[in-house]
Amino acid sequence: MRFMIQVRATAVSERGDPPGPDYAPLFQEMGAFHEEMARAGVLLDGAGLRPSRDGWRLRYRADGSREPVDGPFAETKELIAGYTLIQVRSEEEARAWASRFPMPFVGIDCEIEVRRLYEDADFAPGGDMAVRTE
Repeated sequence: MRFMIQVRATAVSERGDPPGPDYAPLFQEMGAFHEEMARAGVLLDGAGLRPSRDGWRLRYRADGSREPVDGPFAETKELIAGYTLIQVRSEEEARAWASRFPMPFVGIDCEIEVRRLYEDADFAPGGDMAVRTE
């Protein structure tokens, strides 16, 4: 099972300021945690994301047209500042790793969100997303 641990964006992450010296301990803790996950064989990938002003969205219309929308995006609470992708044997194991995830920002309220990824088996006959004809 693969899970994505999403670090939710804050006003701090959206400003895109270079982190100050008070973030050095956090970076060390985050690096050590990712190294531990790598040694345990569960880490697939992880990275911080640049502020939304450096990104864009494609809005898909019902008629098939697409509209590009450049950042920044207003709703910071709906954005992701970084992610860690893990592969584990169970939801319980994912919860255990996520419960040890370092606090992503210094001195401010923040949160992470954990979501399971779809797997090919979910779409196979009998899988969670298989087409049902009942």
